[in-house]
Amino acid sequence: MKLLARYSIYLVALLFSVSCRNDIVNLDPEIVIPPEELLQQPYQTPYQLSASQKYLYDIEAVPEISLEISKDEWNKILSYYDQNKNNEEYIVGKFAFNKSGTPEKLDSIGVRLRGNTSRRRPEGFAGQSHNSSNPDWKHASFTVNFKKFRKTQKFHDSEKLILKWFKDDPNYVREVYSYDLFERFGVWTAPQSSYCKLTIKVTGDEKPAYFGVYQMIEPVDDTYLANRNSFYKSNAGNLWKASYGADLKNTSTSPDRMGIENVTLTSNYSPIYDYKGKKGNLESSKAQLVDFITQINSKSGAELQTYIDSKMDVNLFLKTYAVNVTLGMWDDYWNNKNNFYFYFDSDNKFYFIPYDYDNTLGTSFEMGDSGTQNPLEWGKTATNPLVSKILSIPAYRNQYIKYLNDLIDRKYDLFYSTYSQERILKWRGKISNNISNDTGEDMIISDMPANWGNQARYRLLSNDQNNFFTVKANSIPKN
Repeated sequence: MKLLARYSIYLVALLFSVSCRNDIVNLDPEIVIPPEELLQQPYQTPYQLSASQKYLYDIEAVPEISLEISKDEWNKILSYYDQNKNNEEYIVGKFAFNKSGTPEKLDSIGVRLRGNTSRRRPEGFAGQSHNSSNPDWKHASFTVNFKKFRKTQKFHDSEKLILKWFKDDPNYVREVYSYDLFERFGVWTAPQSSYCKLTIKVTGDEKPAYFGVYQMIEPVDDTYLANRNSFYKSNAGNLWKASYGADLKNTSTSPDRMGIENVTLTSNYSPIYDYKGKKGNLESSKAQLVDFITQINSKSGAELQTYIDSKMDVNLFLKTYAVNVTLGMWDDYWNNKNNFYFYFDSDNKFYFIPYDYDNTLGTSFEMGDSGTQNPLEWGKTATNPLVSKILSIPAYRNQYIKYLNDLIDRKYDLFYSTYSQERILKWRGKISNNISNDTGEDMIISDMPANWGNQARYRLLSNDQNNFFTVKANSIPKN
């Protein structure tokens, strides 16, 4: 009776929270969501967050981040954008982080613009300097580098922090949900992510500018590797960032394909495979990557399985891709040869690192429909062969299908629609009163995909035929 009472109280509270939001229909009345501790959790991550990560990337909190930048430095970031919008030049500023009521402050931190399609000038138009009396603020994404100007300075053991605006996500949730699902499913290679509120003060202005709710994301860098050192053989291996064109098939080492990125005010050199290690190790790292690509593409059957078993954590990779496809991530390696990192540890073992998950959960493009697309035929097998080569081995294919089905299973607090909606509502409750901001942009939370997508019908918080969680679950082959 006590357990039944707990269920009833939980359901009433949930339905009350739902009724307070205009764009949500009632959740399935037949589903009673059990308390979280009673849901089965077969994939609790073996990766334990450090105390610093738990504090910084706390999905239960929405800390305030404040940047203070002098007028001269702020005008530099505007001028840098005008000279080369892709530049990675830092300006100097001050940083404050307030989670507990007492701000933690750092001086002499670096700030730069970041992003691809989301990269913007954060104020005004080309050629304009800062307007103190009538600023024209615009959402933009930033990298904060704590040690750029003070080489030993860190913030809760982190060297950098990504602050990303919710471009093309009226729901303010897609990437946060995605990284949370990776963690729930035990994919310890995925970065950490959570919410924050961002304020920028240009020194001398009458008041600071509130930029609204942002996403904090853990950069994939040396600190990321160190935080996972108990799983990677060491953090002294070879880390690469892979961008559009990274097919893991072509073995060319030409500068346009493999190198070390150099993006400045006058240079836009950014190879497809961007090596993140020491410059002196580039050539040996190229050879390592070429050998891996060659071996994967030249082997098949038992020989391929033996090689993969020795060079990859296959189950981790299959879990990663099961989550990737379930999320509807089309701008990925398999479909679009884009948006991932990979790491060779000191044992020459290859690890795939998922990255950039804002175009998910029904924001569909570059494929007919990311909701209904067959998870076994997700991408381009001929041109981007790594996943299909692995799935050509029956044991791996069966395990992949099992992971897909576990993700959508009602007894697990993973991708199942009702549990997903409950998490989204909980997060929305934490941020909804903080969305209005001084840019005047993105001021409404709306249950819609990006307006440029090819499937405008998808919703996350409905329970009809357009609910993405349900449609995606129906696309998954059964065991």
